[in-house]
Amino acid sequence: MELLLKDSAMFKKSIEAISVLIDEAELVVNNDGIELKATDPSQISMVDFTLPKSAFEKFVSEETRLGLNLDYLNQVLARAHSSDKISLMLDEKKTFLEVEFIGKAKRTFQVPLIDISSTEVPSPRIEFDAQIIVNSSFLQNAFKDASLISSHITLGCDEQKFFINAKSSKGNLNEEAKEDKETIIELKVKTECKSMFPLDYLQDMLKAASGEVTLFIKSNAPIKISYNIVDASITYFLAPRIENS
Repeated sequence: MELLLKDSAMFKKSIEAISVLIDEAELVVNNDGIELKATDPSQISMVDFTLPKSAFEKFVSEETRLGLNLDYLNQVLARAHSSDKISLMLDEKKTFLEVEFIGKAKRTFQVPLIDISSTEVPSPRIEFDAQIIVNSSFLQNAFKDASLISSHITLGCDEQKFFINAKSSKGNLNEEAKEDKETIIELKVKTECKSMFPLDYLQDMLKAASGEVTLFIKSNAPIKISYNIVDASITYFLAPRIENS
């Protein structure tokens, strides 16, 4: 296996986006590129990541599964300079992933491969009631507002607006935005819907986002959050907190 990426920042940011939720997982290298699908230890969130073959300057590999400590891989990738190319190779014994930074100097880290007993993780099959394309900075700032109030927030929409609510003994927060091509780029709503979610998970999911983010919402169902990091595609699912009536 020998993979060469031109854009080190994209790969760094992608692994960072995954490792905020997932400690250990398998990167699957196949004819299409690199894929990863895994749930977090609490089983309330899932990440689905793909990086297509077209994102690589060199791509030579048979199907390979790389069990990795993503937190450690993230620390290694943090040592790459913005101008570096990143090479990924297996050592001869296939016990290490060799991560090589190629720039003014050549630096090689050996990241141990670990045995991960993984089963196929199916994506939730949900018929969502709403699809919203939203500016990521609006969401990130709204989540910061909500963090002053509560550890959980409600996301929802009707045909006219997208809204974020938070409430606790500290008070209430209500934020609303209508479709305007800048904040809410697109708002498609079949029926009014809302669900409550843990705020810290949502904030982690949006850390690597810039530009447009697509939200898929259904009342009392997992939310789906999708965005691109240059050529990479990342999708999260997060289970709701069901409020007692």
